[in-house]
Amino acid sequence: MQELRLATIGSGMIVHALLSHFKNAPSVTLEAAYSRSKETGEALAREFGCRKVFTSLEEMLLDPKVNTVYIASPNLLHFAQAKQALEAGKHVICEKPFVPTRAQAQTLIDLAREKRLLLAEAVPTPYLPNFPVLRRLLPEIGQVRLVLANYTQYSARFDKLRGGEKPNIFNPALAGGCLMDINFYNVYLNIALFGVPKSAAYYPNIYPGAADTSGVFVMQYDSFVSTNAGAKDAKGKSFFTIEGERGSIEIENGANGLQRIRLLTAEKDETFNEQPDPDRWFYEVRALTKCFLDEDQKTLDTLLETTLNTVTVMEAARKKAGLRFPCDEP
Repeated sequence: MQELRLATIGSGMIVHALLSHFKNAPSVTLEAAYSRSKETGEALAREFGCRKVFTSLEEMLLDPKVNTVYIASPNLLHFAQAKQALEAGKHVICEKPFVPTRAQAQTLIDLAREKRLLLAEAVPTPYLPNFPVLRRLLPEIGQVRLVLANYTQYSARFDKLRGGEKPNIFNPALAGGCLMDINFYNVYLNIALFGVPKSAAYYPNIYPGAADTSGVFVMQYDSFVSTNAGAKDAKGKSFFTIEGERGSIEIENGANGLQRIRLLTAEKDETFNEQPDPDRWFYEVRALTKCFLDEDQKTLDTLLETTLNTVTVMEAARKKAGLRFPCDEP
């Protein structure tokens, strides 16, 4: 692909974060912005220099200039919009969480392969320079015995929920909730490092009439257990620690961003960081852009396998916990 001509769906914080990097990436043109609100779309276009604004998704997907669509709408809309874009012959980058169900994920993967189109989940973790560092350090701590993770980030939208509103992020009708938002990073990192667990269970705090606002996701592997907490209704310290028979690995500030990594053994106390730019989205956009321009299907297939496994594990655990979304129905 000579040029990535991007159209966006969505106008939230994450769109602004990624577009601030996409607009400066080589061989990338911000071709179009789609929003149901013309005013919102025009504001986005002015800020980032998008060439066109659409309030009709169908019209945007008919634009021959657009070859790639970045989707950052509410979770429940990801599947239908990604499928529509692929059917229109567009490559797709879909924001995390990819989709709520394995059946949806497999449908999109199969459709992209059938049409020979590129498909990726926009999650920073596998694109960060510190991720291969983390994998390289794992043998240093010997047999893993315990993983302890927490991602706590108090949300102002929790205050709105308590005030009687139902923000998208806590709305089960839109596949919202803490697991689908920030605890996702803990689950994804486990699966990217260790593969699919033997079993998984989710223990959520469910706000009356809404989705989970916090909870603990437990993953049982052959020789260790991984306990992953996430909270949007509390204030605390985020961390990710892997404990082995010969030592431990600590990820500063938790799974999202993979900041400095500390290796602790009887012989070593070393800190590693190959991410001089603290903005995790910089690395994500750089790597995604390269994959798409190079049409690197092999790399994308490997990443989609992690995506599919993450969707599968999360879907089964949340259903057992009683968290169901409209897309779960036949």
